Amino acid sequence: MEIALLRHGKPDSISTRPVSASQFSDWITAYNNSGIAAASVPPVAVVEYARKCCVVVCSSLPRSIQSAELLHNSHPTPDSVFIEAGMPYARWSTLKLPPEYWAVLFRVLWFAGYSANAESYSDAAKRSVQATAKLITLAQTHQSVMLAGHGIFNRLIARELKSQGWSGSGNPGSKYWDFSVYKNT
Repeated sequence: MEIALLRHGKPDSISTRPVSASQFSDWITAYNNSGIAAASVPPVAVVEYARKCCVVVCSSLPRSIQSAELLHNSHPTPDSVFIEAGMPYARWSTLKLPPEYWAVLFRVLWFAGYSANAESYSDAAKRSVQATAKLITLAQTHQSVMLAGHGIFNRLIARELKSQGWSGSGNPGSKYWDFSVYKNT
């Protein structure tokens, strides 16, 4: 059995103008509603592997759905259990920074336990156990499955697969279209 974890294609361009921490919530919404950029094309190796997979699944976020559609030439059934781990933000309004700075800051704080206005790390880890169970069930039924997912959440799933004895990388990749294969023989 094989499970491949793929990070989605590069998202459509969204604003990079500086925003306050409270305005960052609007940026998160825009990012979560964005599809993939027209120029974001999956590498040949990803397409070839995806076509060999019996099933390609995705999260319910547009960038994941569009990535899965590009890879498997079909309309996947999105599942919200696979969405990216929530991004916290604060209600501060004085300091303005580029959104990518806020994203790094709040993700680091999230790993440290800060989860204001978002799913906590603990809750995301629990959800990754559910997501992993779904992927394993699909792999048991179909022998191979690929998830067009998200960077942080794919890492949580990879950690769970490894804890259950699956072989594969501890890091499924952080670049767009990166993927890793996990095997259980």
